[in-house]
Amino acid sequence: MSEAWSKEDELGIIDMIDKWVENDVRPIAKEHDQQDKYPHALAEQMKELGLFGATIGQEFCGLGLPASIYAKIVMKVASAWMAPSGIFNSHLIQASAIERCGTQAQKERFLPRMATGELRGGVALTEPNAGTDLQAIRTTAVKDGDEYIINGAKTWITNSLNGNSLAVLVKTDLDAVPAHKGTSMFIVETKDAQGNFKPGITVSKMTKLGYRSIDTCEVVFENVRVPAANLVGEKEGSGFKHAIGGLELGRINVAARGAGIAQGATELAVRYAQERETFGKAICQHQAIQLKLGEMATQVEAARLLIEQAATKYDANERCDMEAGMAKYFGSEAGVFCANEAMRIFGGYSYSVEYDIERYYRDAMLMCIGEGTNEMQRIIIAKQLIDKNKI
Repeated sequence: MSEAWSKEDELGIIDMIDKWVENDVRPIAKEHDQQDKYPHALAEQMKELGLFGATIGQEFCGLGLPASIYAKIVMKVASAWMAPSGIFNSHLIQASAIERCGTQAQKERFLPRMATGELRGGVALTEPNAGTDLQAIRTTAVKDGDEYIINGAKTWITNSLNGNSLAVLVKTDLDAVPAHKGTSMFIVETKDAQGNFKPGITVSKMTKLGYRSIDTCEVVFENVRVPAANLVGEKEGSGFKHAIGGLELGRINVAARGAGIAQGATELAVRYAQERETFGKAICQHQAIQLKLGEMATQVEAARLLIEQAATKYDANERCDMEAGMAKYFGSEAGVFCANEAMRIFGGYSYSVEYDIERYYRDAMLMCIGEGTNEMQRIIIAKQLIDKNKI
């Protein structure tokens, strides 16, 4: 843990988040999810709580929280409603790219505004033809004097409608071999001072199975001019490295979101199993239900420990792609497993929108896909395992 945060500080922060989640997040989750309505009030509260600056360094007006505390915050939020955690997570991945790879001038220009939430960001990596394989992106940036001209389309981009900034991965050299050496990353402020999208930027909200209420969109860039000073690190060819570097924190976050879903689904199932009766007794007294609850609780705790391991290495500035991959893989699969088992425990009522468990079920699968598919995570784990145990 960072020396700036004591155990008492951590407990105080988690207690504050607990109260916010129970008083403000959980009560509106069902209505906002069912209506696919953006939680503007929660976003404003996130500013007051400092969540937009959670992991941004204190020298740039952020809280400077270590990943170990940040992951606990994410898990708590996701245990009540997974979607809002995406608002500050995507934002902080962009901030992390700037803080790790940007020039001093870029850090001083963007990070204080991001810490307060004045500048609300996201990351624009995925394209219709390029998800896990980021080298296949087709969005281009062509230098023109002191500016670059961006053309292309991005998809599944969080914070793109209600936010006002994106870290956009582009190709600046189409002939580079290998292809990733031709990628660069730009900070694009997408809106003007009045909150209107700048010329050439079109944003269209997507309709989704789960993860509703949050502005996941397709973003089209048509001859969008961006200052050359917004090239992260002011050096072409490093965009892939910037993107991949930010995914370690992103995968710890997704792991925490998956584990939060697992925890929330388990809590709902434990309560319902004591309320529901069949054959003259509460269903929690049936061995079949006990077997499910026992496995669910164990998966939640195992996911929590894997997240803690990855976050500890991240906080120590150690390479943690294998640990983050393990946490992301197991945490997200635990979310799917526990949501599915809870659906079975709830029985027919699990299909009613009157019960929250159906939302957990719909939200869970996204965690297995986002921030690199779980199939890719297992490949990363295996490669690291071989590298560390060569004969």
